[in-house]
Amino acid sequence: MAQGVVTRLSRANSARPPPPVLPGYEHINRYWDPTHDRYAAKILPGEYYVTLYGELITTVLGSCVSACVRDRKLGIGGMNHFMLPHSERVEAWGGASAAARYGSYAMETLINDILKNGGRREHLEVKIFGGGQVLAQMTDVGRKNIAFVREFIRVEGLNLVAEDLGGPHPRKVVFFPDSGRVRIKKLRAMHNETIVQRETRYMAQLQEAPVQGEVELF
Repeated sequence: MAQGVVTRLSRANSARPPPPVLPGYEHINRYWDPTHDRYAAKILPGEYYVTLYGELITTVLGSCVSACVRDRKLGIGGMNHFMLPHSERVEAWGGASAAARYGSYAMETLINDILKNGGRREHLEVKIFGGGQVLAQMTDVGRKNIAFVREFIRVEGLNLVAEDLGGPHPRKVVFFPDSGRVRIKKLRAMHNETIVQRETRYMAQLQEAPVQGEVELF
């Protein structure tokens, strides 16, 4: 574990140093959250974050989906934020769809990092959020993301304990991996434009990016 490695921090509380960051997450924006009296990691589309040290993880979702995964006995956990490429026909996980392979990669990399840092597969619990209908020009994006993540969890035999999916509103998600608690705030339509612009840019990047390779869960 990379003790003493410092991530990019904003609004830090100088009286309380940030907890260590796991290798590979140095680029994630971390900051002191006075509302929850702890450090927070904010993830953007295409990112994920795993922590062992009582941080919270937060993101804002439109059509994208986030899985909050943790070892319920050790409190090790993380969150991802992903979307399936819109140009691909989404099939059940394990099928031939490039989009499904992309989604599998997003889920498996998060789970594997939790397992690599001490989590046990049989102790994992999953909560899933997002998939709202906020991209007017692509009304099925959220639905496909929801179908994928549910099917992945079913096929992998993971323990799904909560979900808040679909609907017309974006969501702010705040996840506390140490306790498993999640706070959800539905956002007003007036805030949608920033989220739509961010997800539209992310979608364009996905169309150009190569499909990620297979990742085997261990």
